[in-house]
Amino acid sequence: MSGDLPDLLAWLDGHWNMEALSAGGPRRAPSLDRIRALLDASGDPQRSYPVLHITGTNGKTSTARILSSLLVASGLAVGTTTSPHLERINERITGPPVGPRRRERARRQHDPIPDEELADQLRVLKGLEGLLAADLGPAPHPDALRPTWFELVTACAFRWFADVAVDAVVAEVGMGGRSDATNVADGQVAVLTTVGLDHVEYLGPTVAHIADEKAGIVKAGATVIVGERDPVVVDVFEKRAAEIGAERVLLLERDVACEGNELAVGGRMLDIRTPRAEHHEAFLPLHGRHQGHNAALAVAAAEAFFDAPLSEDVLAEGLARVTSPGRLEVVGRTPLLLLDGAHNVQGMEALARALDEEFPDARPLVVVIGVLAGHDPVQLLDALGPGRIRLLVACPAPSPRTMAPDEVARAARSRGLEALEAPSVAEAVEAARADAGPDGSVLVTGSLYVAGPVRAALREMEVST
Repeated sequence: MSGDLPDLLAWLDGHWNMEALSAGGPRRAPSLDRIRALLDASGDPQRSYPVLHITGTNGKTSTARILSSLLVASGLAVGTTTSPHLERINERITGPPVGPRRRERARRQHDPIPDEELADQLRVLKGLEGLLAADLGPAPHPDALRPTWFELVTACAFRWFADVAVDAVVAEVGMGGRSDATNVADGQVAVLTTVGLDHVEYLGPTVAHIADEKAGIVKAGATVIVGERDPVVVDVFEKRAAEIGAERVLLLERDVACEGNELAVGGRMLDIRTPRAEHHEAFLPLHGRHQGHNAALAVAAAEAFFDAPLSEDVLAEGLARVTSPGRLEVVGRTPLLLLDGAHNVQGMEALARALDEEFPDARPLVVVIGVLAGHDPVQLLDALGPGRIRLLVACPAPSPRTMAPDEVARAARSRGLEALEAPSVAEAVEAARADAGPDGSVLVTGSLYVAGPVRAALREMEVST
């Protein structure tokens, strides 16, 4: 780790961060002014490369990683920014290898930003923040003009991508779209994965409200790819595209579809149709039928970006190299240990379908779950299916927004489940593995914030044995 990176990360953590807020914590007025000021002072790096922008309730990160892999297989150096991270902040900002390894860029596209370069970017942003604060003068309250944690990380990503001269950037929205820090970039392609009732306290109480916020990423001249069938959502995006002057709108099923989606060893075998081509028997090494949907959107986005079909060789190579940690990921075999960051009803329903199809013998499950406040644990468990659960171990998600484990355990017991409480993710995983035995099955879910500590806990267990 770079010598002063810990101090710089401590400085970063001193900024308002929605991800680290306790339930009911203070809010910040949505605004792009702060990040615009930072990037303007940096020479507007986000305008030095084309951007493909992805929003949605579920599937954003997987779609972003598939799309990035396809672009790299096409010969581009690609920057990708996603959230949240599982273990280290560097994971949020990935790109081509730098320095002596730059020639490997065609083979590796998800290298996290090196510690030294992350420190360099944060050091510059810290200085810029001070200069901008002096220029702007007094604020109505001390934090009003300070960039947020996410704005600084996004600025760091856009600056670094310019520094390493990427050919294109895939940017995942943090939340919503219109007011998200990533929306300072004008996406040449705008992708919507799905829309569900999540973050309603920020985005609005209905699907229409949430769709309207997400449609804010649609810009003039863009190709818009809508991965939702809901006519309310489609109407919102088509109206936004017409108002802003988008070039075209591609709709799910009409223009883009995953028409074949079969179980294969280690993933899915897909048939994908786009306006440019029909692709058959393309292998994607990710679990879950829903990943076929994500892949179809990514292929359509890549072809819209190139304004040409992907060759079968590029498609095969790009899909074959995809990984998506924390998304129905197998992280252990004795017992079977599955890791999935499903955190809302829509995600849990997709997880349940994937378990039924791809892991039918993983019953009954010992489930480790950590849930963030604002989600109904009864609804989450009902979506997953209480009948597949033998024992539930509730733990705190490592976030100030965590729901108390006893509340999750009570919800499980209200559904007739046996439930335990553990004081940490590590202790929950240890208890679940012991209860499952070498031939059993454990599922860890409820939040991506639980995924990173699971990896750390497994490494610690390996070291101690």
